[in-house]
Amino acid sequence: MNAQRLVILDLDGTLFDHPAAAGRAIRAWLGSLGVPEADLPGLASAWLEVEERHFAAVRSLELSFQEIRRRRLRDFLPLFGYPVVESQLDDVFAGYLGLYEANWRPYPETLDALTAIRAAGYATAVLTNGDEQQQEAKLVAIGLKDLCGPVFASRALGVGKPDRRAYEAVLNGLGVHAEEAVMVGDNYDLDVLAARAAGLRGIHLDRAGTHPSPDSQRIRSLDEAIAFL
Repeated sequence: MNAQRLVILDLDGTLFDHPAAAGRAIRAWLGSLGVPEADLPGLASAWLEVEERHFAAVRSLELSFQEIRRRRLRDFLPLFGYPVVESQLDDVFAGYLGLYEANWRPYPETLDALTAIRAAGYATAVLTNGDEQQQEAKLVAIGLKDLCGPVFASRALGVGKPDRRAYEAVLNGLGVHAEEAVMVGDNYDLDVLAARAAGLRGIHLDRAGTHPSPDSQRIRSLDEAIAFL
């Protein structure tokens, strides 16, 4: 038996190309609101920055997803002079969300990489900070649900990465010891360091090759993961 027999995968930024989906959606959404073409690049970057700013609330589970979305809009809409009307925030976000969902795509190598991992005899699972319903919908939409194995989402678990209890929930749920599992993800702190702190092996998916840490367990594409297992 392999030393590692379970590969746990992050979702956004690892299997699913969230940055591209969000980038295309925000540009289309802003265009529909009459924002000039010249302003779109800067505002698209600002949208991702606002999203990251509120990601701590996603991890902490202190607020509902609906309230997190409202807070993002309160920060973002004034950047281009759009009125913040509390009673309309959910409808305003729905305009973006529909475009975001229409742009859900996997990374180009994801399907082949998962197929190779499964063919080599490894079980797979997904551990993601997010809402279980939306995260599973992503996997269905991008054609990966049958390859990924069970999905463990922070909202359903009641705890998220980097808390070691999130990793322990996956291991206990699948009957696997920590030393038999490897975590692969794009966030160095949440997917690599946190996994190692929980006793798993962590492999960093650094697509841009820009992370400053000189970590030997690093890949640039998901299809390189098979060589590290």
